[in-house]
Formats: sequence, structure tokens, C-alpha cells
Amino acid sequence: MTEKEVQLLGFEKQLGDEGDWYYYTYDVVRGVSFITNSNDEVNEDGRWFVEFFDSDPAIRYWNFVEVQALINTLQKHIVK
Repeated sequence: MTEKEVQLLGFEKQLGDEGDWYYYTYDVVRGVSFITNSNDEVNEDGRWFVEFFDSDPAIRYWNFVEVQALINTLQKHIVK
């Protein structure tokens, strides 16, 4: 997906240590968060990915529509 698509999903930009690189995060609920690769890890084709934060092994998504559906599904089932 593109950086613009990551932004459209509502991810928040996070600056690296010196501010010379950045990545995005999205918190669904406490304990369920997504993180992207950093801008200095993006391939020459400009593709970004989203993965569950701190999962082992990584669960990674490259497709905007899939991430959008996943976020919508998770948010739909939040019990308040």
C-alpha cells in the first residue's frame, strides 16, 4: 500500500530517535496495535506494510482493502 493509504486508514506518524526517519502506528484498543515499516525501509516501489505490533511471528499486510476490513471488523466488535 502507499503512504497515503496508511494515512487514510488513520495511522499516526511517529518520529524516530533523531527525527530523520518515521513510521506509523494505529491503536485499536490497549494491547492491539498496528505498526508500519519505517520510511527508510520502504522498497523502491514505495510499498508500505502494516503488521500487528509485537507479534511473533509477524502477521503482515500489504493491501489497503484488507487492512481497512480488518480494522473495521475489530472496531465493530469492541465491547464498551
